[in-house]
Amino acid sequence: MGAATTTPATFHHEALFYAGDEEFVERCRAFVEEGLDHHEPVLVIVGSGKLELLREALGERADQAHFADMEVVGRNPARIIPAWGRFVADHSQGAVGGPMRGIGEPIWADRKPDELVECQLHESLLNLAFAADEFQLICPYDTTALPDDVIAAARRSHPIVSATGVPEACGDYCGLENVAALFSEDLAEPPAGAEELRVTLDGLREARGLVRRHAEDAGLGERADDFVLAVNEVLSNSLYHAHDDGELRIWNDPDGLVCEVRDGGWISQPLVGREEPPAGQVGGHGIWLVNLVCDLVQVRSSEHGSTVRMKMTHA
Repeated sequence: MGAATTTPATFHHEALFYAGDEEFVERCRAFVEEGLDHHEPVLVIVGSGKLELLREALGERADQAHFADMEVVGRNPARIIPAWGRFVADHSQGAVGGPMRGIGEPIWADRKPDELVECQLHESLLNLAFAADEFQLICPYDTTALPDDVIAAARRSHPIVSATGVPEACGDYCGLENVAALFSEDLAEPPAGAEELRVTLDGLREARGLVRRHAEDAGLGERADDFVLAVNEVLSNSLYHAHDDGELRIWNDPDGLVCEVRDGGWISQPLVGREEPPAGQVGGHGIWLVNLVCDLVQVRSSEHGSTVRMKMTHA
């Protein structure tokens, strides 16, 4: 299962369409073993059940690859690119530099709708994050469990697809224009009854109090402190960079609490919060830190303004 012959030796981003666990194991095992045969570092990030199946199929060779649970790494999809970034950085320097490969499955049938939307943005952002890296990444999609519109979205975000085991260029791939379109797309409107508050620098204390009351009422327990800090960080950044009032909206979700900050600023970097800040960097850590503590963070921006939506689930 090598790279398509027309693909340059940089980032190879492939959607692997498979039907059920047996085909997943067969094709992913072959991909991993091919990498190991060429002494390439391999990282597999898929759900726990798939991890066990693939480890078993690899036998003793499983010890030569690296594995991580996507249900943990990708609980907040914005944390997935940093995980790949650390892997690529670790294997792109000095004597260990050279080709590397990975398997990442961020989308599965039980993903909640808001998580799915963010995973689809993530899949497109990968093309921006690793454009210059000698990295072969395949993203499995189970055609027996996922609806047609999800498969269609995968085709738009992957320059290479394989349905029969042979990678080929995808005619539906939208390139980096897909990043711009998804990053500027409006999020679904909050439910009726969401509480709203206009916030100025002098009103940050009032905003923190509002978030804390909602967090305690929602049963966030010890996580309430983290959520208050996350919302305060986004509000502070908003007021500083956008140079106008921020709009705070907060509402209950079936499994937690959601808070949204809107302003008139324009975020020009779609990878905001998804690239680990260099050691010693002063500033620029805001959305990165928010991604570390929240279960879902969605950032959207265009010339009409910016939105940062944060979600924390029950303790």
